[in-house]
Amino acid sequence: MKFGNYLEERKSHLPVEYAKNCIAYNDLKTILKEQVYPNSIKLENLQQKQKPFAQLVSERLGQLQKCEVLFIEKLDQQVNKATKFFEQESQNLVAEAPKIISGNSSEATTELLKKIITLERFVFLNYSGITKILKKNDRHSGLSLSEPYLQRVAQLPLVKAEDLTVLKKNVMNKLNEQHLDGNVAAATMTTTSPIMVRSRSQHLNPSTVLPPTFIVPNQKVLVSLSGPHGTDIVGAVLDCLARHPCNIDDFMLSRLYHNVTFGVLITLHSDNVAIFRDLAEAAQKWDASLTYDIPDSQATEPMIREQKESLKKDKKKENRVSQPIYIPPSLEEAPYSERIKYAATILNQDGLDSTFLSEWTRLLLKHRISVEKMIRLNRDNDKLSCADLRLSVPRGMDMSVLRTELIGLSASHGTDVAFQRDDVFRKNKRLVVFDMDSTLIYQEVIDEIARYAGVVDQVSVTAMNGEIDFKESLRRRVSLLNGTSVGVLENVKQILTFTEGARFLCRALKKLGFKLAVISGGFMPLALYVKAELGLDYAFANQLEVSSDGLTLTGETIGPIVDGVRKAELLEVIAQAEGLTLKQVIAVGDGANDLWMLNKAGLGIAFNAKPRVQEQAGARINQKSLKYVLTLLGYSEQDMEELGGNN
Repeated sequence: MKFGNYLEERKSHLPVEYAKNCIAYNDLKTILKEQVYPNSIKLENLQQKQKPFAQLVSERLGQLQKCEVLFIEKLDQQVNKATKFFEQESQNLVAEAPKIISGNSSEATTELLKKIITLERFVFLNYSGITKILKKNDRHSGLSLSEPYLQRVAQLPLVKAEDLTVLKKNVMNKLNEQHLDGNVAAATMTTTSPIMVRSRSQHLNPSTVLPPTFIVPNQKVLVSLSGPHGTDIVGAVLDCLARHPCNIDDFMLSRLYHNVTFGVLITLHSDNVAIFRDLAEAAQKWDASLTYDIPDSQATEPMIREQKESLKKDKKKENRVSQPIYIPPSLEEAPYSERIKYAATILNQDGLDSTFLSEWTRLLLKHRISVEKMIRLNRDNDKLSCADLRLSVPRGMDMSVLRTELIGLSASHGTDVAFQRDDVFRKNKRLVVFDMDSTLIYQEVIDEIARYAGVVDQVSVTAMNGEIDFKESLRRRVSLLNGTSVGVLENVKQILTFTEGARFLCRALKKLGFKLAVISGGFMPLALYVKAELGLDYAFANQLEVSSDGLTLTGETIGPIVDGVRKAELLEVIAQAEGLTLKQVIAVGDGANDLWMLNKAGLGIAFNAKPRVQEQAGARINQKSLKYVLTLLGYSEQDMEELGGNN
């Protein structure tokens, strides 16, 4: 609901004389549209080209000065009218009160309280209207007049309402005395509060007729204070709220060094605007900017100029049905219904450049994906290289299309983008299963064995690209090792080089309580060596057959071949043995025969993988170090430093 319509609807609940003396919000808005907007100091590019810039600014400022004076004069008239009416009504109530308070009629006291609440409602609506129209003027004129004007308004009787505040307290105390049993007044007062915009708080204190302050379902307001004094800003807001009857429903904080923005969603217990007077004084004290709004307007997506022009041209505009506005359960969430939360990790160890970030953001906008939170994960002071984002994704979106676009974006910028559901399982993974060759270690072990044996394996590359069956490829390669000394395996162990970050990652994961496994299409003696070196819990690989004298390899394997399907089966067996769901499993690999286990795990990571594997895996890391696996779980570089310690 637009604020002008909201204000008119609320005014319809007031007595006729009260409604007549409310500010004419729509009339002031018309002045802005007809006078101020056309002469805004916000210049358009087209106009800048038509005249010299200095001349255009001079003309605009001259016209804007006249328009702003006219607007402020009209606003002053409206404020003075509302203030004068308030003073008169307040004096009438104060004069009427002594006789009623000295009497014993609960009905008369209740009726007086109703009148006080109605007058408070009048003040609340007018103050809201003044604030709204000033903010609108600031936004469209290019000036900043709202804060100084509101500081002046805060000193008016309309806002200070000191006599009315004292009177209300006395009347409520009198009612508590008159109705200790609470029955009569409770029945009478439950209908005195206006039904305000989308109140989710239905709190009534059942223990007394009237608690120390008159608590009724009332208006939700989003208060935001921004300024350069850090925690003092937080304290200033909370101190003001503590002095007035309201509930704190939610809050959030954003910090840029000393500058913070502290937002609080509150539910007011009454229409007394003294809380806003105190907030305005606190803002002035701490050199801060104060804004507040009703959640409806905050939840409505603001339109850019092109969208507004399109609406004006829409002939069916009058026939459009207003849709309910979705209010999310948290201030940090994008106010759109039918959404699913995702986490995106963007990573480039050489730095995230502005070109990539711009294209990444355009991709999100294209698919109407909203950013809810952004956190830097790396600690380098000179560059941003890794960030974690919480995203709000429309339900029903074709994720395969998005994944294809993400792969293209990643490849063109050499930057990894990992997209995964942001649910309880993201940081609750408990098992990591690694491929061995070209993942935990740099080498392909069968190539190293063949090199010592003096044979050249021509089918290794095609096998890893998935061009022939893995089992057939393995049989061909192993057959070339017939007669090779088993001592070669010990020689190969000595030259194995662990991938950068492998030891650190495994050590960190063990500290976090993970179980670790290597499932390799290579061979058990080397898989067991890697298991021992990295402190893994499980190792599975192919078993080479040895001659009866135990001195040479026969060129055959024993038992089931560990191919892609077998890897996925073993992953599931380990998860079952550990009592884990597949959503709690991470798989890391680089080859075509790893795809089965990558897609079986809750998070499958293609690490410096072949193109086909990257296209089909859920996530990709194309950086040098395996430590970046931790970033996909949301761990920062500071977290990694703590995990890398000796404690």
